[in-house]
Amino acid sequence: MTAHGMVHWNELNTRDVAKAKAFYAETFGWTYNDMPIEGGTYVLIMVGEQLVGGMFDITAPEFDGMPAHWFTYFACDDIDAVVGKVAGAGGMVIRPPWDMPTVGRIAIVKDSSGAVSGWMMPEQPPAA
Repeated sequence: MTAHGMVHWNELNTRDVAKAKAFYAETFGWTYNDMPIEGGTYVLIMVGEQLVGGMFDITAPEFDGMPAHWFTYFACDDIDAVVGKVAGAGGMVIRPPWDMPTVGRIAIVKDSSGAVSGWMMPEQPPAA
């Protein structure tokens, strides 16, 4: 299990999944496993047999104006308790904790400097 406060997951949010796949396959030798999700496909990024991250298509209307970017998720032992400290520390909860089956409990948070990240209480460690 990823320790509290450590990076647990990295995800590329992109408007051109095919182009991103080709770029990283050529430069890093990444391979991919596509996983069907509600409304589309989530791409699992692999280095050999090791799962190293994900890739997500952001062409749906709710992502209008959002540039392509890498998004980091930090592990939390008790996400509800930690998210409860955000406002007092000068941050803002953008999306309160919700449960994602087989993944864990996730929240989206803006820190006091304006940086946005995901916080996750993983259900299990990342695996291929």
